Amino acid sequence: MPIDPISAGIAPIVAPAPIAGTTGVSAAAKSDFGQAIAGSIEQLQQSQTAVDEMSKAAATGDLASVENHMIAMTEAQLATQLTVAVRNKAIEAFNDIMRMQL
Repeated sequence: MPIDPISAGIAPIVAPAPIAGTTGVSAAAKSDFGQAIAGSIEQLQQSQTAVDEMSKAAATGDLASVENHMIAMTEAQLATQLTVAVRNKAIEAFNDIMRMQL
């Protein structure tokens, strides 16, 4: 008596049909997110550049307002901390996605 192959009675696996009403992320949404991130980094660089210029002015004795310098330094520090926190969360989310079992 011959033995039939195992795959003889199994139908081929097909991709599931897409669920109605769901779509992927649009290109506009991707570019908006990318532009938001790029804009935030640009603002961070500008604030750090302004603080650097104020620090140079303070070193040469040309600084008009110490208060404005301290405020700018604090804003740049907070912006840097926020950027690092967002980056860390993005990396953590990416790693969580990579660890997901399929």
